Amino acid sequence: MMTQETLIERLMAENEEFRSLRSEHQGYERELEALKGTGSLSADQHWRVSELKKLKLMAKDRMEAIIRSTRSGVTA
Repeated sequence: MMTQETLIERLMAENEEFRSLRSEHQGYERELEALKGTGSLSADQHWRVSELKKLKLMAKDRMEAIIRSTRSGVTA
């Protein structure tokens, strides 16, 4: 059985959608961290934090679905 790390490395190498999702997820995380570091947030910034969290979760959910389908031998 392939480890989670090995599977993720394989998907990063072979699956364009997974690579793109991981890149998006990391970008959302960086933006979230930058916003958190600004101190008090405006209403627009609070909305953006909420939006980024949702986008991050959607990307993570899709990556998990790709991992599950790859693990079970079904193409995503």
